[in-house]
Amino acid sequence: MATGKINVSVENIFPLIKKFLYSDHEIFLRELVSNGTDATLKLKHLISIGEAKVEYGNPIIEVKVDKDAKKIHIIDQGLGMTADEVEKYINQVAFSGAEEFLDKYKDSAKDSGIIGHFGLGFYSAFMVAEKVEIITKSYKDEPAAHWTCDGSPEFTLEPADKTSRGTEIILHIAEDSLEFLEDSKISGLLNKYNKFMPIPIKFGTRTETLPKPEDAPEDYVNETVETDNIINNPNPAWTKQPSELSDEDYKNFYRELYPMQFEEPLFNIHLNVDYPFNLTGILYFPKLGTDMQIQKDKIQLYQNQVYVTDNVEGIVPEFLTMLKGVIDSPDIPLNVSRSGLQADGAVKKISNYITRKVADKLKALFNENRADFEAKWNDIKIVLEYGMLSEDKFYEKAGAFVLYPTVDDKYFTLEELKENLKENQTDKDGKLVVLYAGNKDAQHSYIEAAKEKGYEVLLLDSPIISHLIQKIENDNSDLTFVRVDSDHVDNLIKKEENAISKLSDDEKATLKTSLEAYIPKAYSVQLEAMDSQAAPFIITQPEFMRRMKEMSQTGGGGMFGMGNMPEMYNLVVNTNSDLASSILNTEDKTHQEHLVKQALDLAKLSQNLLKGEALTAFVKRSFEMIK
Repeated sequence: MATGKINVSVENIFPLIKKFLYSDHEIFLRELVSNGTDATLKLKHLISIGEAKVEYGNPIIEVKVDKDAKKIHIIDQGLGMTADEVEKYINQVAFSGAEEFLDKYKDSAKDSGIIGHFGLGFYSAFMVAEKVEIITKSYKDEPAAHWTCDGSPEFTLEPADKTSRGTEIILHIAEDSLEFLEDSKISGLLNKYNKFMPIPIKFGTRTETLPKPEDAPEDYVNETVETDNIINNPNPAWTKQPSELSDEDYKNFYRELYPMQFEEPLFNIHLNVDYPFNLTGILYFPKLGTDMQIQKDKIQLYQNQVYVTDNVEGIVPEFLTMLKGVIDSPDIPLNVSRSGLQADGAVKKISNYITRKVADKLKALFNENRADFEAKWNDIKIVLEYGMLSEDKFYEKAGAFVLYPTVDDKYFTLEELKENLKENQTDKDGKLVVLYAGNKDAQHSYIEAAKEKGYEVLLLDSPIISHLIQKIENDNSDLTFVRVDSDHVDNLIKKEENAISKLSDDEKATLKTSLEAYIPKAYSVQLEAMDSQAAPFIITQPEFMRRMKEMSQTGGGGMFGMGNMPEMYNLVVNTNSDLASSILNTEDKTHQEHLVKQALDLAKLSQNLLKGEALTAFVKRSFEMIK
């Protein structure tokens, strides 16, 4: 039997490992199972190149919990180690990075990637164990070895009588970590970190009922067998070629990832690239509607099928963090901080690639089945509109598939919109005016007035639409967006013809003075000569002011503090209406005030602005008029 000291100048690193990595102490299982997987895959490689002359068989990794003895066993059938290799890899190499590790992470060793990076993966065992044993037999024809260490730099190394190839690690669980002796805890961790690892992982057994034979009698009792409980899927969908997978396979994998998710995804995007970096994955578009406050962190990041995190900020462009799915890349550095990650060159390339790939897939879906794409538009638009605002590369490609729906459920791309609207909706200055509504019901009367003129009205109801149309206008100088309730229909698209006013300039001045005496300050009175059949009073909200206010409320854009500004409205009065003449010509000031207030309330009512006390008073006044 050999005894010795682990080759490290820091006298006792174990309390430090325990202390500094404590926030992530559960990852010991991930690290040890990953080591077993590596040992198995390395053996497979050596056999394939003829260097190892042994049978590969069907190796598995087994995790066993012995609650009474307070032990956890992790057993693999991989390469195994000779006594010399144990001496080299466990006692020397693992600690070559130990001092660098300590210097660098004394204050903030919180990143779960650190351990593996410094060759300390195996030593994460000491976060939960007071003593660790390794019993290992190499695939080479050499005796097995048994290494024991109790968390001090002393270790023992002696021959063992293990006859089967591979490594068994035995953790003697410390008093402060007894939670890890619960089956449910281990099962939860294996499910979290090892669900898709490439070698089958056994944790206990389960009872399986065998199918009934065809000629079984009626009172036949189905036979049961005890079978290995394999907790992982070693060949998840993202490791296969898209040509091998059907729609049903993609849907089944979505259910595997999100067992509690009941809605089907709308479609998926399979990522598969090996140059200039390695990346695979499947992203799913869930149904989103117009809700911006969507649960993020639904994309899971893996490194060679080992789960790392579901915080993919910086790797996936922000607008796509509303999607779900998996990304697997050995090229994403896991041992750096989030800010370091965002500055990393490879990561930036990956983010750009994902953006491009998603845009290409959306374009293909649009071209293959436009009707289906239109049907899904309202469920995905928030992601795409956000993408246009936040990623220039996505914005450049978006013209090919981003849609602008009308209130009548017609869908146009921007180019189609320009083509279809130019004849009827170009104003006297040659500018194309795109009319839109934010709410079909609230703006119903304005929409109807515009449709009567033969205008198309878009329905743009996302919370970020003001920002987006601002960006589109900046890039298309001959185009402007105007909400239908921002002016009288004759003023929305200024053509040459102006209606003739029945009132003289003096009469208009008198009428304006009379109106302003009774109209609240929030309304700016605007006299317009319109068709005598048009509504006498119309309330509009100036496009520019409203848009700036909306933009400052949804973050960015707009002028400082405009989000808190009171609402400003225009009151458009039709000087050719009978009511305008009545208000002008009445001598009775009380009657004049009554007419103005009643008309204003009716205009407010059509805009859904009459509420509370004012609504109650209006109803009471109206009933009195019809007595």
